[in-house]
Amino acid sequence: MSLPAVYPLSTLSPELKAALQERTERCLKDIVGANITTHYGISVSSLSLFRQAIAGKDVKEDPTLIIDFRQAVPLTDYECYSPFIAEFFRHPRKLSELENLLAPGLPNYIARSSSTTGNKPKLLPKYPRRCATTPSSFAKRLHLSSSGRAVHMYCFAYRDLLDIMGEDGEVMKKILVCMGSCGAVRITENWPVETDSTRMGTTIPGHVSPWATGFITHHRSFLLIHALFALFDPTVERFLMTFITLFVDLIDYVHENWDLLITSIRDGTIPDIGHIEHVRTYLQANFRANPQRAEELQNIGPPLDRPRWAQHVWPDLKTVVCICSGVFATLIPKARSVLGPNVLIQGIGYGCTECSLGRMLNIGDTETFVLETGDHIEFLDTSRALVQENILQAWDLEPGKYYQPVVTTEDGLWRYVVDDVIQVTGFDPRNGSPVFKFYGRKNLAVRLWYAEVTEAHLVSVVRALSTEDIADVQEFTAVIDLREVPQTVGFFLEIVGDIGPGATAARQKAFEALVRANEEHQRAFDAGRLRLPTIRIVKPGTFAEYRLWRGESMNAGVGQIKVPIVLLNEDQQEWIAERVIAEL
Repeated sequence: MSLPAVYPLSTLSPELKAALQERTERCLKDIVGANITTHYGISVSSLSLFRQAIAGKDVKEDPTLIIDFRQAVPLTDYECYSPFIAEFFRHPRKLSELENLLAPGLPNYIARSSSTTGNKPKLLPKYPRRCATTPSSFAKRLHLSSSGRAVHMYCFAYRDLLDIMGEDGEVMKKILVCMGSCGAVRITENWPVETDSTRMGTTIPGHVSPWATGFITHHRSFLLIHALFALFDPTVERFLMTFITLFVDLIDYVHENWDLLITSIRDGTIPDIGHIEHVRTYLQANFRANPQRAEELQNIGPPLDRPRWAQHVWPDLKTVVCICSGVFATLIPKARSVLGPNVLIQGIGYGCTECSLGRMLNIGDTETFVLETGDHIEFLDTSRALVQENILQAWDLEPGKYYQPVVTTEDGLWRYVVDDVIQVTGFDPRNGSPVFKFYGRKNLAVRLWYAEVTEAHLVSVVRALSTEDIADVQEFTAVIDLREVPQTVGFFLEIVGDIGPGATAARQKAFEALVRANEEHQRAFDAGRLRLPTIRIVKPGTFAEYRLWRGESMNAGVGQIKVPIVLLNEDQQEWIAERVIAEL
């Protein structure tokens, strides 16, 4: 039975405001009480005024702590913490020096960000959850969302393994350096690295692919093996993954390698593909011949040749769970064409490497979130100066306005400014929590001399172009196009099918969409300082190939590589320009 839809309130009642305030301030007291005694809390100069203000107070109970925090704790960024985090990567790694560094105890793992822009990835220690208000993690939500057979497309491999040594030289703990999704799933499922060998030859109950599949770090090979085991099993009910790009790439690889996969299922042999030799034995032990299933699949045919293909391959398929909001929403139509109308595409929630921030407000709505977190969240109005004095609380927010989250976390971050921008749309009538949509990344934009073209603006342009008479846009990225003077915004599009008859008007339509977002573009164009946006079409499969290329060149984990909405690096721009097949 489906749950009734929740409709946000435009204003908070006094009762909801009081409940939201009490819940928020209790969370802050718990976090401050635990983290003010850490190495970071007692030593950094930025917290000196706060330490003076709370000296002698019961930080978990004294109500004046809230005022002290708001007045004395400044904004921070990653560089404030990087010297402390670097201690985990120096030798020897002594327990006495690393315990209670940013938060009490030792971290469960160190999360490695995706470095979408090409910058060095952030490394953020993730400690055990302590506060009673901490909600279920994304991984826990996935685990509990349904029973039945599921394709769990998560990578369990790690970048590094840090041995923390005691005074006698004994290893006291092993800390993984890995993707956030890898660490979160491992903690939720109680899969410590020390017992990995006991799982390598098994298939976890309820999972379709053997556990060893999670140690394939090559993008194509990872997806092909998951596809092989998924095709073998007609009882699949769910697909679980980080980003919807994984599902779309999997479908493309299945289509390209259809005969290879069917032959493997018929013969019971793991196919001869690269980058799986370290797990081939484990995979083969969990695979067998099934000529009948191979014949069924052969009669159905490859995925792009038949509408609603997934319903024929997996009659019980109910849900695909993934991140599919914002820029990733452009892939939903292709996924839907394969899945058919009856399979639910469900968002995981909203978060970043720094912290989890929200869950879906309603099942089936992939764009709207409600604030739910065990961390303390404040906000900065993006129309005002991003300074400490302008910080707002959750009950101060106004629907329709845009904000940057400022997080104080159980993991030891203090008023850390997150690079995302959200648009608040109201308040949850059940508990008063803010309801919002993801608007875009603050640091991912095309910066022209007179204006900034945000992620949301770029998405609006692509939506204007994705019409029957121009093109069915599957994925896109953007650059500052300097090939001619004056400069402009350049789009690279991967499309489904052919270019439509209205493509001659595409550049004008793109420009009009930019102007709707910001009238300064019209003024710049009229002054001869901007030309019409450029639109280049790349060959089919380019974006999947990009994820494969970047994954190999960066040695990044599967599921972590995203095509940035703006290509800033010259090597990225050259790479995609080489794959252009048409320009509108």
